[in-house]
Amino acid sequence: MSKVKMKTKSGARKRFKATANGFKHKQSHRSHILTKKSPKRKRQLRNMKVVAAADQPLIKRMLA
Repeated sequence: MSKVKMKTKSGARKRFKATANGFKHKQSHRSHILTKKSPKRKRQLRNMKVVAAADQPLIKRMLA
């Protein structure tokens, strides 16, 4: 039986960006129904966030 390489997840490739110290991702709740959300909430959702340390091995595996 031959060993087969695991394919990278194309969805993960589009959603996560590798940085020097891990990965960053765009936040949810920013695409529609923005009228009822406060300006402060929308402003804070604008930036990309760093992925939690516990989730980094999983993402690394999806992108490898």
